[in-house]
Amino acid sequence: EQVVERSEMPSLGGETRELTVFFSDLANFTAMSEGMNPEALVRILNDYLSAMTDVIERHGGFVDKYIGDAIVAVFGAPHHDAGHADHAIAAAIECQHRLEALNADMAAAHGITLGQRIGINTGRILVGNIGSARRFNYTVMGDAVNLAARLEGANKVYGTTILLSQETLAQGGDQGSFRRIDQV
Repeated sequence: EQVVERSEMPSLGGETRELTVFFSDLANFTAMSEGMNPEALVRILNDYLSAMTDVIERHGGFVDKYIGDAIVAVFGAPHHDAGHADHAIAAAIECQHRLEALNADMAAAHGITLGQRIGINTGRILVGNIGSARRFNYTVMGDAVNLAARLEGANKVYGTTILLSQETLAQGGDQGSFRRIDQV
């Protein structure tokens, strides 16, 4: 809507801003998917991605992309949001609650339950249109993005479902109690 209002064509480039990045992935999805027919798998994945996207967007997040069963979301862009860290944390907590409800339906319909891991990090991130002159995406890049992805994966090691960085906790963390897991 802003691009249309300004009558500008989007162009390549970006800016560095403080944002919060949210990575989620389904636990054991590859193993589960190997035993399913593709049509059922797509229905389950679409139901899951739709439910999580609704939660993320309700908290002001922008879904950057889906990578198979993974979701990459950004809080604080494209629109400025001073509470981006709090909103990402709130979205993660609500995603976990929404997954519990979704699992009740999945168990009844397909005999499966899904597990989710989420990593959240806040930091200086390049955000903008990245790609080629003919095809590009509005996306994020940088070390802070990579750390969010690594936190998502670290949930496997710690047996946790949501890991957030010290930077995110320093800016957010009004949703409840947190515990220190480790220094990585």
